[in-house]
Amino acid sequence: MTVLTRQRQSPALGAAGMVLIGLVCQEVGASVAVLLFPSTGPLGMAALRLGFSALILLAVLRPRLRGHARRDWAVAGAFGAVLAGMNMLFYAALERLPLGTAVTLELLGPLVLSVAMSRRLSGWLWAGLAFAGVALLGHGGIDRLDPVGVGLALGAAAMWAGYILLSAKAGRHFPKLDGLALAMGFAAILSLPMGLASAGTALLRPDILLLGAAVAVLSSAVPYALELLALRRLPESTFSILMCLAPAAAAAAGFVILGQGIEVVEMLAIALVIAASIGALRSTSA
Repeated sequence: MTVLTRQRQSPALGAAGMVLIGLVCQEVGASVAVLLFPSTGPLGMAALRLGFSALILLAVLRPRLRGHARRDWAVAGAFGAVLAGMNMLFYAALERLPLGTAVTLELLGPLVLSVAMSRRLSGWLWAGLAFAGVALLGHGGIDRLDPVGVGLALGAAAMWAGYILLSAKAGRHFPKLDGLALAMGFAAILSLPMGLASAGTALLRPDILLLGAAVAVLSSAVPYALELLALRRLPESTFSILMCLAPAAAAAAGFVILGQGIEVVEMLAIALVIAASIGALRSTSA
């Protein structure tokens, strides 16, 4: 390997490391959120994460508030509603399912979207492989899992697909990341009433606020920053494939932090969904 080749590969390897670190931070943040459920409940925790994430993004990005058409604000509002729904449904699923399982089910959202947008028959074969993995999560039957938890995770998956579509649309209506910052503000406003109804005054405790801020930094601020840096050095196709490793990172975080056991069949199920997601992405971009 020549010195020039090493120099070309080094930035890409560093960027891949950023993506992986971001995934680990995101799942550690989710694990900390689960530990706070007895005090805040899933909806209260979602409100805290979205609230602090909105404050961070609005302070850092300082999006322009004037000069936008009604259609622009409608896109930002819809984007915010999807963000709020995705977070609340996902945290509600975490109350009933192991972290690795919930993230694996949530990954079906972008997987199905990529298959639907693909014109290749192979895309549907990858989808079949993914659903085989999901069946294995229930040890041969999805009914072995909490059905309400599964429904909530699949709802979060649908919201994730909507997030991808609206993220692209917001990028066309707003400069830079202004659309994301404004949408996060809308999401925080939408989630706050339900969070307060669920957790009450617990959301105002200093220790809960501090931990909620930590979850927002770990789950949103750090991953977003690392992903933006990584996208400057990595092709989008490579970045998307690395993001498919989220279920593995979630299962590891659930095992280490939450003490959630991982059986061999569950590891195989997660591996199948990851492989299917990577295959579907490669099929779409080919």
